[in-house]
Amino acid sequence: MQKVYEDVESDAGEVTRYRKHNNGRGYVALKATAHPTAEIIETAYVEPGAEIAAGVYIGAGSWIDRSAFIAAGAFIGSNVHIGNSAHVGRQARVGSGSRVSDGVRIADGARIPRDTVVTSDVLGETAKAA
Repeated sequence: MQKVYEDVESDAGEVTRYRKHNNGRGYVALKATAHPTAEIIETAYVEPGAEIAAGVYIGAGSWIDRSAFIAAGAFIGSNVHIGNSAHVGRQARVGSGSRVSDGVRIADGARIPRDTVVTSDVLGETAKAA
């Protein structure tokens, strides 16, 4: 019988329980929400308090931090970190290897090139590399 959850202990000794998302088999914390149509690829993690809307794609090795919000139809590439309480707008695209700092807001439809570090809000169409 296969386990339906995984417990991970932080360096501080805090244990977080994750379940595998049915669409992609990525790990979603029990205190996070992920729409059934979101595709969360295996080895991606969604932390407690985060919300993943309908039609979102989250690539392998990506990490959606606590209380982040990923709006409908957004694309998060592989090995991306979305910071604590960050907000990624509808249909936005965050390229692989990018880092979005805590609390940053990315506008609807914005495009973040791969390997970009985003430290402030992105209001326009394309982010500039930091």
